[in-house]
Amino acid sequence: MNYREVTVTGEYVARLETGADWRAEIESLASEVDAEAGWFSAIGSVEDAEVWFYDQDDGEYQSVDFEEPLEVAACVGNVSKLDGELFAHTHAVLSRRSGQALAGHINTATVFAGELYFRAFEEPLTREYDETTALDLWL
Repeated sequence: MNYREVTVTGEYVARLETGADWRAEIESLASEVDAEAGWFSAIGSVEDAEVWFYDQDDGEYQSVDFEEPLEVAACVGNVSKLDGELFAHTHAVLSRRSGQALAGHINTATVFAGELYFRAFEEPLTREYDETTALDLWL
C-alpha cells in the first residue's frame, strides 16, 4: 500500500451550473480555489451521461451513453493532475425513473442540478501509469 498524509487547505460547497458538464464543473472549482488535489462528494441530477467501465481483461475503458434524465444518487471522487491538467476522477451511482441503478465513471454528463462538497489538499497529487493495472493512479 502506498500512502501519505495530506493537509486540508479548504472545504467548499458549490452548486453546479445547469447545462454545464458535471466533471468539468468539479475541475473548474478545483482550479478556482487553486487546488491541484482534493476529494469530493456530490448529489443531484443530470440530463444525460457518458459512463465508463474499466474492462480489467482488455485494459481499456468501455463507454456507455445514456440519453435520458438520471438522478445522481451518489457521486464520489478525487481531483489530481493527469498529463499536466486537473482531472476529476468521478465515480457515480445514477438511477433511472424506474429506480434501476447504473454505476461507473462519469466521463461527461449535462448538469440539471448538482450540489458538491470539495475538500482541497495542500499537496499536489499526480497520476502516473501503473504497469500492474495499466491505469493512471495516484502516488
